[in-house]
Amino acid sequence: MRPVRTALLITLSTCAVLYVRWVRPWQLTWGATPAEVARPLPSDGLVAAPTFNATRAITIAAPPEQVWPWIVQMGLTRGGWYSYDLLDNLGRPSARRILPELQHLAPGDVVPMSPDGTQGMPVHSMAAPHSMVWGEPGATTWAWQLDETGQGSTRLITRVRSRYQWLTPSIAFSMLVEFGDIWMMRKMLLNLRQRAEVAGPVRRP
Repeated sequence: MRPVRTALLITLSTCAVLYVRWVRPWQLTWGATPAEVARPLPSDGLVAAPTFNATRAITIAAPPEQVWPWIVQMGLTRGGWYSYDLLDNLGRPSARRILPELQHLAPGDVVPMSPDGTQGMPVHSMAAPHSMVWGEPGATTWAWQLDETGQGSTRLITRVRSRYQWLTPSIAFSMLVEFGDIWMMRKMLLNLRQRAEVAGPVRRP
């Protein structure tokens, strides 16, 4: 059994090194430039010394005003997450159009993440159509930054910051975020881009 244990330890150690050295840096910065990763965002001061600090970005061929409503209506029991609906939206299809009834979001409102719509991340701040921060100081924050490129397009930057509580039951969820967040976020950003580009200009009453 000793050779088996030794081989297992070597394999696990190798996987850990590969993850820390190459996979984790890639997944924490998917789509983002070094300047975007280093750039301060409004959420940065809310979580000091985060264990998980992920900045992802994507370019969308639509102005911020056209992208913003898709983010405002996000959430479980709302417009969905534009990701893997079977896993993160109770199997319900995420919205494929702007929902006017879900466009009235304000600081203090909760972006729902539970089936009954009561638990989630509170909106901390927002400056339409360029910046929005979800979360609470000292916990987990999720920032959205929409910058116009000057060519009628939007550079969408999203940043999730969280400090792991290693000795609490919440560490199980933190590990789920550590290894699974990139796949959900990547799918979300790609689908959000597709929706915003296809939908065309947002018509307001």
